Amino acid sequence: MPMTDTSRDLFPGALEMMILESLRRQPAHGYALVQHIQLRSKNLLQVEEGSLYPALQRLLKAKLVKAEWGLSSTNRRVRTYQITPAGLRRLEQQISSFERMFEGIALVLNPGKSPAS
Repeated sequence: MPMTDTSRDLFPGALEMMILESLRRQPAHGYALVQHIQLRSKNLLQVEEGSLYPALQRLLKAKLVKAEWGLSSTNRRVRTYQITPAGLRRLEQQISSFERMFEGIALVLNPGKSPAS
């Protein structure tokens, strides 16, 4: 089976973790979330609407975010998302788990070197 370029593929849960982190900073609508993730990743990550909105729906269903309808600065109807206390707790757990996973991967990729803290 040939290898394909999957450099922009995310591991399961990564998008949700980035959404929660973005919303911890401030409530936002979908387009602003896409822009924030792209900007913070220095354009290394491109989030498509086809991935973002299903992830937001999963987060809503799990009560990790809440949403309300409002008007944008251009008078368009937008749904603004906000992290919930349960979402904050989940984010902390995910970050901790990710950091342990990253440390393990770094140890495998760089034997004899301690990962950057």
